Amino acid sequence: MQYTQLGRTGLTVSRLCLGTMNFGTVTSPEDSFAVMDQALDLGINFFDTADVYGKSLGEGITEGIIGQWLANGGRREKIVLATKVFGPMGHSPLDRGLSARHIRRACDESLRRLQTDHIDLYQMHHVDRGTTPDAVVRLLGVEQADHRFLIDHGPPWEEIWQAIEQLVTAGKVLYVGSSNFAAWNIARATTLATARNSLGLVSEQSKYSLACRTAELEVVPACRGLGLGLIPWSPLDGGMLAGVLQKLTEGRRANYSADKIAKYRPQLEAYDTLCKELGETPADVALAWLLANPVVTAPIIGPRTRQQLTDSLRALSVELSAEVLAKLDEIWPGPGGEAPEAYAW
Repeated sequence: MQYTQLGRTGLTVSRLCLGTMNFGTVTSPEDSFAVMDQALDLGINFFDTADVYGKSLGEGITEGIIGQWLANGGRREKIVLATKVFGPMGHSPLDRGLSARHIRRACDESLRRLQTDHIDLYQMHHVDRGTTPDAVVRLLGVEQADHRFLIDHGPPWEEIWQAIEQLVTAGKVLYVGSSNFAAWNIARATTLATARNSLGLVSEQSKYSLACRTAELEVVPACRGLGLGLIPWSPLDGGMLAGVLQKLTEGRRANYSADKIAKYRPQLEAYDTLCKELGETPADVALAWLLANPVVTAPIIGPRTRQQLTDSLRALSVELSAEVLAKLDEIWPGPGGEAPEAYAW
């Protein structure tokens, strides 16, 4: 296993982060325990979860599974444990967002489910813009937005940082990160944290992969400039970069719609050909491409089985030459560089 520091901090984490979103949904508790055991044996010390992961609203099933595993003695101090706050944990408008009230309650509930006294990296799962009609439908799982739940603004950063600082002072949280933030959200949060003599954000968890490179416009430069470690989620773009065409050829189920596969088929065919020339799997090349970016701390891998987890380690040994990186840019072009040069001068 390879290790690095999380952004500008002194916290040492593995170059692969174990994602646990499948725990309790696709992967049974027993198999989840086995995956976590395997991760620890392989040297992965960075575990990521969220309070909303799991089948049932408000139950925090995935955190509960991790908590059961941690309770089995001697494991807690061997891992860097990351979880998140923001998503709905009930049907009340009080049960979501980044208000001071919800942050405090959500943290205590996560600690209870995880059976620990502290969270190493507490991440804001999304910027809080209030509750729009679309957000009510999406987050609360209702068919039509109830006007009683609509809120036209989120909490001020002074409120958010005060709540988080209280958690840090109490020893419940060590580091703070963001997820799904725009670059200006990262900059604003960091600026106001600095004004409060606070460490502020140390990481950003963003959707980023060969097939989804929009983050290169502003989020990646912001992380580099402000010292945040970038933690890409969906590094295989939901499985599209994991050999989806081969799965279809072999008659295996692919988690992608036929329309989307048809849209990207020329790129997928070129990508598969390049990977075969390299003698590497598409998944390993996709992860290696992310790992070659110095801003990236650790891509989040979400194995359903121990074998999938073990296979992921190959990416750490894959070295991509400048020529190969250029070919990957041709197959999966980014936004044209960083802003503003990508669209202006």
